[in-house]
Amino acid sequence: MKIPARTAGFILVMSLALLTTNAQVQSVSATIDASKTYPPISKYVYGQFIEHIGGIINNGLWAEMLDDRKFYYPIQSQTEIASGSGRFALRHWNFVGDENSVVMDPNDPYVGGHTPLVNLNGNEPCGIQQSGLAVQSGKSYSGRIVLAGKDAKIAVSLIWGTNANERQTIFIGRLRTDYKKFPLNFTVPADSTNACLEIVGTGKGMFHIGAVSLMPADNVDGFRREVVDALKQLHSGIYRFPGGNYVSGYEWTDAIGDPDKRPPRWDYAWKVMQPNDVGTDEFMKLCKLLEVEPYLTVNAGFGDAHSAADWVEYCNGSATSTMGRWRAANGHPEPYSVKFWAVGNEAWGWAWTLGVTPLDQFEIKNNLFAEAMRRVDPTIKLIASGAMPDTMTSSKQSLLISGKLIPDPLGPADWTGGLFKNCLSNMDLVSEHYYSYAKTHFDLSKSNDVPDDPNEPLVDWMRRPANHVRTKYEDYQDYLEEIPALKTKPVPICLDEWAYARVPANSYKVVPAYAWAFHEMFRHSGLYQMACFTFATSLVSANRNEAVLNPAGLLFKMYRDHFGVIPVEVSGNSAQPKPKYPPGGEDPKVNAGSDTFPLDVAAAWTEDKKYLAVAVINPTETTQEMKLSIQGAGLIGGGKLWRLAPSNLDATIVVGQEPGVQVEEQTVDSIPITPAFAPYSVTIYNFPVK
Repeated sequence: MKIPARTAGFILVMSLALLTTNAQVQSVSATIDASKTYPPISKYVYGQFIEHIGGIINNGLWAEMLDDRKFYYPIQSQTEIASGSGRFALRHWNFVGDENSVVMDPNDPYVGGHTPLVNLNGNEPCGIQQSGLAVQSGKSYSGRIVLAGKDAKIAVSLIWGTNANERQTIFIGRLRTDYKKFPLNFTVPADSTNACLEIVGTGKGMFHIGAVSLMPADNVDGFRREVVDALKQLHSGIYRFPGGNYVSGYEWTDAIGDPDKRPPRWDYAWKVMQPNDVGTDEFMKLCKLLEVEPYLTVNAGFGDAHSAADWVEYCNGSATSTMGRWRAANGHPEPYSVKFWAVGNEAWGWAWTLGVTPLDQFEIKNNLFAEAMRRVDPTIKLIASGAMPDTMTSSKQSLLISGKLIPDPLGPADWTGGLFKNCLSNMDLVSEHYYSYAKTHFDLSKSNDVPDDPNEPLVDWMRRPANHVRTKYEDYQDYLEEIPALKTKPVPICLDEWAYARVPANSYKVVPAYAWAFHEMFRHSGLYQMACFTFATSLVSANRNEAVLNPAGLLFKMYRDHFGVIPVEVSGNSAQPKPKYPPGGEDPKVNAGSDTFPLDVAAAWTEDKKYLAVAVINPTETTQEMKLSIQGAGLIGGGKLWRLAPSNLDATIVVGQEPGVQVEEQTVDSIPITPAFAPYSVTIYNFPVK
């Protein structure tokens, strides 16, 4: 049955999904008043966060195939192949030939603290190799090697098998005593997940290896083409870099200029070596490739205001400024014009943040940084490192700082409150973080994380991220009463770290939960102006050669592409249940969600107001019905829907396999009369209007 067009204000009862199962249903009614609108949804709420932790950047995004390519670690024997610490074990270089022929030379190293020196012994090949590389048949690989020496003949081989003919070798002739870069180019005729790069020499002399690099030849400005292609589909709006805990010990000047001369450094946050290959200029290239804005966090842990101001000048200063000249000399004469800058990361994290200080001292630090950075560029937007009572309670940092689990309002453990009170003129947004955990939750009565109830309803599990969003909204309302100046100068929230942790990143199970978090941000669109998901690479299913969007990635893309930007009012006949626990920590005073329990509904106009988007989440394990009334919009009838509704809650998308999750797209010729939503489904409708 087709429904004809109606004039604005006419109330239309319609279906929003197809009948998918015969499971028990609960009737829900919702009303959308499209005449009541709210502040626009910022494109920045779809933002992403990347950090030098594990292999997120150096392997997940960056195309470099070799670990420790500038030789931070000594060369090891073949029996010591994959050691490392922190969250990512690095492959090491191993001896080829006589182990005594290779030493780490600390005298005038090419980069870092030492450089491999290979002393040759006639016709016996001596040198180093690294295995564990992934190569594909027919694919080309390119790179470079930096060498110096005398009386040495060098052979650099890419080896993909055990037979003598399963290798390609590049011979490098006479070396000089000063360093020179030589190009490397290979084409591999077979697949291998354990290929090897070998660097050996023969002769009576010696040679130094300053640095070596190998990437797929189809890399894009040094980044993995397949990952860039996948992430570009998300239209994320903004990317945050370089941390995260990493930034509190980060020196930005170590990661600019010739990549081969950038010293590898020990990362004290994650306890692993960082090669510094991806720094400011590379991050700016990535943002350009992904068509997103850059958002930089300065080191307010071990760092100082002067270094932060210099970084602003490097990025935004003219080519005639001191730092701008340095940027131009590095090949980038035009300013990057970075708008968003955060002063530190998790400055409140006394248990883990490098260079942590008491709140009253950090308030001084924030103001000193802000003033120095704005002297360089008064147009930048500054983001202060906050933590509202929900975070300070559930992280137990309030307990550590003040001896009280819940911080006193505007007390020494009320981090965001202190910044609002004493730094308001030196902040444009406030950074807030939260993580929901899959198998535990914070119990206020026990002052600790406790295991989940195995009988917890799925809807409660799905609601957790949205409840974090709701709790911060409620805390902000308290601040408005405690700090009157905040009403004159509102400071929106930048939720620049958020995720459901301890859930397989490739599982569909997080998808309705993330959609619900989006809905809660949309309901408070004036407050939530930015959000950066942890991490961008968590939205991709990848191996070492291929990448596609995973289920959560499909969700982000579906909302960015098809949901509206001007939220409208949604009401209903079924209120969300009251919270099970007293407010505090992770638990709000009022549960997140629309009055359409157990469903959650959000609606918004497209920017041109030619379509009304309606999104419905069913976070339960049974089919749920819903009737919807729309007023304040003249609907033409029909429309389109996009839906995520796999048959398995733990469905995945694995590269090279049939995807277990897909976005279903349908044309709706008429408004269904009997609506129903499949278990744990997420649906977006677009209805055209006059």
